[in-house]
Amino acid sequence: MNWDQIKGKWKESKGQVQQKWGKLTDDDLDVIDGKREELAGKIQQRYGIAKEEAEKQVKEFEKSCSC
Repeated sequence: MNWDQIKGKWKESKGQVQQKWGKLTDDDLDVIDGKREELAGKIQQRYGIAKEEAEKQVKEFEKSCSC
């Protein structure tokens, strides 16, 4: 699945995002609103990881998402 599809179905995708990254709050997900860079930034912030690692995780999620 590509990111445009995930963004288009963000309300449905939020559950899978929250399953994968449990430290993200509902408020975080509302602010992210399907924006890929925002998601990577919040993951980086909440988990204290490097930007490259956060983007790698988002890319993996994008490939595996069944949203």
